[in-house]
Amino acid sequence: MLYAPMTTLEAGATLDHYRLEATVAHSGMSTLYRATDLRDGRQVAIKIPHAEMESDPVLLERFKREQEIGQELDHPGIVKTYDGEERSRLYMVIEWVDGKLLRALLNEKRKLPIDRAEIVALGICDALDYMHKHGVVHRDLKPENVMVDEWNRIKLIDFGIAMKEDARRLTFAGPSPLLGTPDYISPEQVKGQRGDQRSDIYALGAMLYEMLTGQPPFTGSNPLAVMNERVLNDPKPANKLNPAISPQLQEILYRALERDPRHRYATAAEMAWDLEHQEQVGVEEGGHRLALHQRLSLGGRKMLLYAGLALVPLLIFGLMVMLARR
Repeated sequence: MLYAPMTTLEAGATLDHYRLEATVAHSGMSTLYRATDLRDGRQVAIKIPHAEMESDPVLLERFKREQEIGQELDHPGIVKTYDGEERSRLYMVIEWVDGKLLRALLNEKRKLPIDRAEIVALGICDALDYMHKHGVVHRDLKPENVMVDEWNRIKLIDFGIAMKEDARRLTFAGPSPLLGTPDYISPEQVKGQRGDQRSDIYALGAMLYEMLTGQPPFTGSNPLAVMNERVLNDPKPANKLNPAISPQLQEILYRALERDPRHRYATAAEMAWDLEHQEQVGVEEGGHRLALHQRLSLGGRKMLLYAGLALVPLLIFGLMVMLARR
């Protein structure tokens, strides 16, 4: 389908039968507007790609894939994308979601009460379970991509780098679009692997850790240092930062944040079951993970860090070579 030439639109402009009310957000590839459907007064979100996206086949394919995924998934915890109409230019019509980004909540409150954090995590588990059963992996879960309303109901948004199991692979110009966000990316994605549903579970574990403690599991002076820490080390036990975290909830975090995906929760449903039945979550006597964490001497941790930093350029180079060959 041929579309009209790209022009910049401002709030108040009309696009087909939608009136753009306000600019909500800008990204490197698109602008998001709050809009009104003039046919029935319904509030929607309009996502319009930047001109350079339409001229880039890979970015354009990503946009279309995000639209396709949003149209196929039908779950109360996943934002819906609408279709079925002729349009004068390329844009996406998305369900308007009331509430706040989880990131905004964390910026306001730093951390959430434990019961609220568990409710939000359970909502994300439910949405992920549905999504994964339909062959979709989000791959960029983070507080910026989770909406939370006043009743703690959630919506997952932004499927820009989501992966469908039956879709062909896309080739990217650089590592960042594939990798996601450093604070929440799984160790296997850092190593250049595609990631699967267990990668989403790792990201959920990282978000739950932050909701409970007020900080992500790993911090560093730059994104490479953060990713390196994730590959080499385990996070500081969350109950050292928030003593109100029970041993059972700490164990759930351990299982979600396992570096080796084979030892992680296999499904979001498994993690949800543990969150709902914490009294049945087994905690190994002696807290072997904590003991292991404490046995690492400061010198030993420094040696691991230096060794890991030396490996980072090789990891990135290997990733870029691998992507170039796809």
